[in-house]
Amino acid sequence: MDELHRNGYSIIQNPEKFCFGMDAVLLSGFARVKKGERALDLGTGTGIIPILLEAKTKGEHFTGLEIQEESADMAARSVALNHLEKKIAIVTGDIKDASERFGASSFDVITTNPPYIIGEHGLSSASHAKAVARHEILCTLDDVLQQSAKLLKPKGRFYMVHRPFRLAEIMYKMVSCGIEPKRMQLVYPFADREPNMVLIEGLRGGNSRLQVEKPLIVYRKKGVYTDEIYDIYGY
Repeated sequence: MDELHRNGYSIIQNPEKFCFGMDAVLLSGFARVKKGERALDLGTGTGIIPILLEAKTKGEHFTGLEIQEESADMAARSVALNHLEKKIAIVTGDIKDASERFGASSFDVITTNPPYIIGEHGLSSASHAKAVARHEILCTLDDVLQQSAKLLKPKGRFYMVHRPFRLAEIMYKMVSCGIEPKRMQLVYPFADREPNMVLIEGLRGGNSRLQVEKPLIVYRKKGVYTDEIYDIYGY
């Protein structure tokens, strides 16, 4: 069990399988879930994003969808550990079937920390769970966006963390699916390095207007986070 530094919550993880990373935490700080809204996290893994969003926002209910049974079981046990069964539901299932399972226009907000690497390119992970989380083996960017467009209510919001090297593809495919990019923030490990993450907000059926937020710098110096990162983590 690891402490989350939010509301006294903890999370169950298996280091030999897959543990959440900074990208999930940053996404939970970037996403906005308003009072009374229902949110769905696609590919929830350990359930980290629904748990953090429940702690940080006033959303009414959060659902995590995860295809790997072992990960879904850990996520459900973390929900129970924190006594959040009335606020968070963990569902075992395939992203590609999400709109059939939940119904069209079912959610106000969708979050996702999808696999970044196309297909099995460079696949070397000994753990299948880690490989599925990092590579587009069981779902692709197209699957995530097409299902999100169906699942979101009109003017519903989509939040994703991804890698900048796929940014042109991401923008094109979001627009093609009817999810208009509205807000973007690049994440830099150090101020003098290239960005290694991008946070994106989209609006289903939105007009064309993109706000680029100031860069988010992770480290002030080696081993020392910036104040913004400490704030997002809740330290």
